[in-house]
Amino acid sequence: QVQLVESGGGLVQPGGSLRLSCAASGSIGSINAMGWYRQAPGKQRERVATITTGGSTNYADSVKGRFTISEDNAKNTVYLQMNSLKPEDTAVYYCNAHIRRPMRWNYDDYWGQGTQVTVAS
Repeated sequence: QVQLVESGGGLVQPGGSLRLSCAASGSIGSINAMGWYRQAPGKQRERVATITTGGSTNYADSVKGRFTISEDNAKNTVYLQMNSLKPEDTAVYYCNAHIRRPMRWNYDDYWGQGTQVTVAS
């Protein structure tokens, strides 16, 4: 099986910073891409940032210039550096990975359980 475990969430004041980490483990053949999504209470989940194994990145307009996604392919880990945090960034942040399992040709999406980020004065 494949597991994604997020860490690094917490409570921070507006303007502060946090770094989220997500490590994939288990039965992994290869990872094509990883990313971060978030969901605020009562709202729909939205894409925050994604990165391919080759290093191509995409960001939501709301976080562009403030957040930076990076990866350590050897560790199957993706990071999200969040700077200049705003109250509207408050949400549960979920890690996503597009993973090919051993002895299989196709890639599937896997999700972590989420880590809470709260930005408040």
